[in-house]
Amino acid sequence: MAPSSSALARIITRDIRPDAGPVIELGPGTGAFTRCILSKGVPESNITLVENSPDFTALLRQRFPEARLLEMDVTRMRRGEDPWKTMQAQAVISGLPLLTMGTRSQWNVVGACMQSLRAGAALYQFTYMTKCPVAPEILARMGLRAERIGSSLFNLPPASVFRITRI
Repeated sequence: MAPSSSALARIITRDIRPDAGPVIELGPGTGAFTRCILSKGVPESNITLVENSPDFTALLRQRFPEARLLEMDVTRMRRGEDPWKTMQAQAVISGLPLLTMGTRSQWNVVGACMQSLRAGAALYQFTYMTKCPVAPEILARMGLRAERIGSSLFNLPPASVFRITRI
């Protein structure tokens, strides 16, 4: 696998607006999506990066010094905990490998993400599969809808992007 392509970054961030509030990025890695979010005009101080790898965290701290950086395992995110309950973000952009997570971890991640969003906002998730990586039972129990909004054949491997919203 290679780092996310600029084509994938453009698809997953296509709904981001400079004046619509903060953006949360889960698993930013080297910052490919972060750079695209910044190119949309979102102030760096309005971006929260959530990364578990100490190496990537150090790199992100250098590249994006004004962004809020949380070094943590996102599978341990829980609904009702700060900082998730007060963010009111316009979007959560996720590069997490949800398909490799168990149902409990997915429940924690998706629940915390949906709680951190303002009304009408969405979680954007990419996957190397053609179906949504969030388990159907989680979508149903949380009252969520997943819509495939695009794919990038220029990514290695090719990737699809899903927008997940409240019904």
